[in-house]
Amino acid sequence: MKITTWNVNGYRAVLRKGALDWISEIVPDILCLQEIKVKPEQISEKEQNIEGYKAIWNPAERPGYSGTAMFVKNPPLEKEKGFGIDKFDIEGRVIRVRYPGFLLYNIYFPNGGQDNRRVPYKLEFYKSLLDICDELHARGENIIITGDFNTAHSEIDLAHPKANEENTGFLPEERMWIDRYLEHGFVDIFRERHPESVAYTWWTYRTKARAKNVGWRLDYYLISETLVSKVKDVIIQSDIMGSDHCPVSLILKD
Repeated sequence: MKITTWNVNGYRAVLRKGALDWISEIVPDILCLQEIKVKPEQISEKEQNIEGYKAIWNPAERPGYSGTAMFVKNPPLEKEKGFGIDKFDIEGRVIRVRYPGFLLYNIYFPNGGQDNRRVPYKLEFYKSLLDICDELHARGENIIITGDFNTAHSEIDLAHPKANEENTGFLPEERMWIDRYLEHGFVDIFRERHPESVAYTWWTYRTKARAKNVGWRLDYYLISETLVSKVKDVIIQSDIMGSDHCPVSLILKD
C-alpha cells in the first residue's frame, strides 16, 4: 500500500497548473491533501473527483482557508472528520480513516502565525491530538499520522536552523511536541530510515529558495512503533512541482 501526503497550498491552484497529473504515475492508494482552501461546492463535480478514487472532503468554515481532503482507491472501514473540539474542527484540519491494521490521520497542523500569535493555539492542537492518540494506543490501535506538521523537528530538518530559532516552525516549544510524540510510542519513520539524509519538503516562494534547496522538512509520517516493521520506505518526491510543498509517500508492505 502506498500513502501519499501533499500540502497543495490551494486545490484550485494545482488543478489550474495540471499539478495532479503525476498521480497516474505514482498511483497512491491513499492521497492525503492539506491546505485545500476550497469547499467542494465551489468547484465542479469533475474537479471534486480524481478518476479511480473516492473523495473525502473536510473544508474549513472560513472560505479560502485551511482544509483537508483525501482520495482513496478503496473505501475505508470508517471515517471521521475533526476530533470533536470546535475551535479546531471549524478549520477543517483533520480527517481520520480506518483500514485493516491501522488508523490514518490526515492533518494540517496549525501555523504559529504572524509574530507567533497562534503558537498557543498550535501547541494546544498538538496536545489535544496526542491525548487522543494515547487513548488509542492504550486500546491497542496502530496509528499513522501524516500531513503538514508546520514544525521542523531538528537542525537537520531545515537549511538555516540558527537563523530561525525564534521563528514559528522551529521554536523550542514547538519542537518539544515532536519529541513528546516520539516518547509516546511514535516513530518519525523517514528519519528512522534515513538518519543522515538532508531532505526538505517545503521551500518559501521568496528568494528562489527551492532552486537553491533552502528548505524545511515539515511534512511527516509519525507511525506507531508497532508498524515500523510493516514499512518498506518513505520517499520525499522533491521533483514534483505545483506547490511550495512537495509530496511524501509512505510505502507499506503488502
